[in-house]
Amino acid sequence: MTENAASPHDLSREASDLRIATFRLARRMRTHRAVDSMSDGQFAVLAGLFIHGPHTLTALADRERVSAPAMNRTVNCLQDAGYITRSADERDGRKVVIDLTDEGRAVVDETARRRDAWVEEALAEIEPDEREVLTKAAAIMQRMVAR
Repeated sequence: MTENAASPHDLSREASDLRIATFRLARRMRTHRAVDSMSDGQFAVLAGLFIHGPHTLTALADRERVSAPAMNRTVNCLQDAGYITRSADERDGRKVVIDLTDEGRAVVDETARRRDAWVEEALAEIEPDEREVLTKAAAIMQRMVAR
């Protein structure tokens, strides 16, 4: 084994520690939202539309890895709340395109602002060298999820 290589036991422990810490961090951030009654799944749909633009129901279901009927229920809730719209696809009138309303965009913006503020506050409480480590870790984690 090389000097930098971790034993399988160490790698397993590191993976578990990272998983637990990431999960706990994500759970804490999810508590900071603009609409308390909105589920994580509903917000994920709004955020996906915000980042990736309008989608069909099937494309949304695929992106979120849920069934089309489950996505339809989520979309119905979001539409009833005024956060999204459905309209006929300009190229194929048989398809329905789902997009954000201004109110839906505002929910995503405000939720991101609240979550960023919480993270900024937490970062302000740690040492600069620890913040540097987390900045590097964020880049590594982005590469991990992109693979």
